[in-house]
Amino acid sequence: MSPPLLLTCGDPSGIGPEIAAKAWALGARFVWLGDPRHLPAGTDWRPVVEGEAPEDGPLPVLCHDFPDLAVPGHPSPANAASVIAVIARAVALVQAGRASGLCTAPINKKALKDGAGFAFPGHTEFLAHLAGVPRVVMMLACPQLRVVPVTIHIPVSEVPQALTPELLEATIRITQAALIRDFAIAAPRLAVAGLNPHAGEGGAMGREEVDWLAPLVARLSGEGMAIRGPMSADTMFHAGARAGYDAAICMYHDQALIPIKTLDFAGGVNVTLGLPFVRTSPDHGTAYDIAGRGLADPTSLMAALRMAAEMVARR
Repeated sequence: MSPPLLLTCGDPSGIGPEIAAKAWALGARFVWLGDPRHLPAGTDWRPVVEGEAPEDGPLPVLCHDFPDLAVPGHPSPANAASVIAVIARAVALVQAGRASGLCTAPINKKALKDGAGFAFPGHTEFLAHLAGVPRVVMMLACPQLRVVPVTIHIPVSEVPQALTPELLEATIRITQAALIRDFAIAAPRLAVAGLNPHAGEGGAMGREEVDWLAPLVARLSGEGMAIRGPMSADTMFHAGARAGYDAAICMYHDQALIPIKTLDFAGGVNVTLGLPFVRTSPDHGTAYDIAGRGLADPTSLMAALRMAAEMVARR
């Protein structure tokens, strides 16, 4: 029997445990890694050992003890180190072949930094560190759109300095390879957004497009890659434009995330490209404001678990 798909608990004071229980009840199949005391009251669960595949019945839990109980909406500093340890344990299991892939419930970076000195901007960067790879790419995906932000969790004021030809080219190549391997798209079509309004409008609104963005896209196209741009970001996300590409390469966080969250706020999936294992995550945060109230929507988690399973099967 193949090893299980793991779902990490995320911040137990957020909605992660609640949506895990709901996803299991709705038919998703995975092994939950966390402290069962943090699951919603009345959750039917059973302990499993590492590598054990899930079966119908109670939620299978790979137990990981935390020092503190979870109070919904109020992260415990005492639990921060354990949240981090669960992620590291999950990665070790998937690297050892005891898990087939990884889906991660949301964490709160500030809570982890305050409670345990978490030194990474987010999940994605921490996973790259654990995997020992120099660069990974964050993709947000839903049935209507896939977007890749080249720069991610940095202030907008720092984007022009961080956005380099080397970074953009590496992001494009990782994205193309992942679309072939993990999404079964034999010849991916990529659309590259401009940095400036109207893609710089010939240099009138910024020089990056003229000076290096367009030449880079032209060079990659000359290699045989199906790529075009830089395109004006304000015209590349309507239905007709989306039909012309398989993924949009965007220059900064909000340029990528605003269109996908507008199209499918509940069903978007965060996928880490470039890792030696499969990792997905729901495209939302810990939602402390509704944690523990039974209101959390498991739609994005269900989509993330489904996408992870599909990617595992393709690999």
